Amino acid sequence: MDTLVGLRSPDSPLRSSEPRVRVVRESAITLVVMTSCTVLALALRPHLAAANLAMVYLLGVVIVALLCSRWTSVLASFLSVVTFDFFCVPPYLALGIDDYQYLITFGVMLAVALIVSTQTTRIRAQAQEAVGRQVRTEALYNLSRQLTAQYKDGDVARIAAQCAEETFGGSFVIVSKEEKRNTDPDPHRSSASGSPMPDPALVQWAFDHGEKAGHGTKQFSEAPALYVPLRGAGGMVGVMGVLPPHGDFLNSEKMQFLEVFANQTALAIERIGSQRAAESAQLQVQAEKMRSSLLSAVSHDLRTPLASITGAASTLRVQGDKLESGTRGELLDSIADEAERLSRLVGNLLDMTRLETGPELRREMYPLEEILGAALRRFERQLEHRRVTTQLPETVPMVYADEVLLGQVFINLLENAMKYSPEGTPIELSAEVMENLVAVEVRDRGSGIPAGEEQEIFEKFHRGKTNDTRGVGLGLAICRAIVQAHRGTITAYNRAGGGAVFRICLPSQELS
Repeated sequence: MDTLVGLRSPDSPLRSSEPRVRVVRESAITLVVMTSCTVLALALRPHLAAANLAMVYLLGVVIVALLCSRWTSVLASFLSVVTFDFFCVPPYLALGIDDYQYLITFGVMLAVALIVSTQTTRIRAQAQEAVGRQVRTEALYNLSRQLTAQYKDGDVARIAAQCAEETFGGSFVIVSKEEKRNTDPDPHRSSASGSPMPDPALVQWAFDHGEKAGHGTKQFSEAPALYVPLRGAGGMVGVMGVLPPHGDFLNSEKMQFLEVFANQTALAIERIGSQRAAESAQLQVQAEKMRSSLLSAVSHDLRTPLASITGAASTLRVQGDKLESGTRGELLDSIADEAERLSRLVGNLLDMTRLETGPELRREMYPLEEILGAALRRFERQLEHRRVTTQLPETVPMVYADEVLLGQVFINLLENAMKYSPEGTPIELSAEVMENLVAVEVRDRGSGIPAGEEQEIFEKFHRGKTNDTRGVGLGLAICRAIVQAHRGTITAYNRAGGGAVFRICLPSQELS
């Protein structure tokens, strides 16, 4: 069983003192205070009436009530009356009295002493309770604040154990539901604070029954440790093992506070489990969406060129000798075009897969005009009926790039411009030199980018809303991945007068 244990901490304000030590301490305080009051009263006896000397002993009763328990202050009240009679009322050094009017003084003095001691003790208890509430509130706030910042079950268990030890003392072990499934314990982690390995049988019993077991409970009370179930809103999430300090039982107040600690820990563990389930579900939805998009796009875009190639090839095979040379040439061009489109489709799929795993760039200093020229030559036949203009400054610097991958970016952008703009409309390429950057723009006069989709068009399998346009929606995603690998940026926006502009900013020199 895999466990997580916090570190042993110093004594906290909630840890109880030994009863015997408390009795000895309060007895010593009472003796010192009554002795001091008697010495002061003897010094004032020649100058003050006996009734006034009673105030000295009442002051002593208040001091004892402030420092000691209720029963000790009551005892001090009776002791003050006896001491007052013995030392301050004639006959001195005897418990008898010459004037029975002193009986009224003794009665009033005892009543006042009891009232003062009781009220003082009550006020002190209320103050201590307020301090205790503040300590508990601060402990819960500290626990909640630290647990909120954790995103793993193990970290939640470790932080909760540390906070519990700092608050209650003793040793704490927290076993989450996931960890409980592991039957091979890690001895190094389980003994981090010197506490023994929790009893697997008691952990399992507390988890199955949802009740406390072990030390101080009705179930398995002979066990040295206490096992508190961690119950979340959706069920059991783990068990908290507690080894009380010095083997003491936890009183009812501390037990209630411990259960609050356990509830906070359970909610934190359950929150992490819910987040993990939500993330897993989101990933599954995204994977399913991507799979559906891929199958839909590939099934359509594979079938279309294959059907065209098959039809043209069948026509040439059956009627090749009967067809005119112009018709045969058109069929051959159709086969070549569709085969090239099919090759680009498969290439885009392979490129996207390779780029997602982290491309290995072979970067050198290359002239920008050579890379653009190679991309234009790739579509020399397709661009015969378009006016293509290039505007490159004479002083355009070379770019530090992978020539093949960067060329693929401009090939995809040119293909995108031809795909989403009418036949015969112009395509423009321009470059601008900035500080340590070269900005390249590819502009067309097509339908432009739908409002709000300036960023979405770079997502995988996102396609424009043109019904007669073919493609799987990978070209711009590949462009973004390649540009980002070159530590550059790519943006898209609509141009005045209609059309779209794709702007790429690349470093003009090697970046460290």
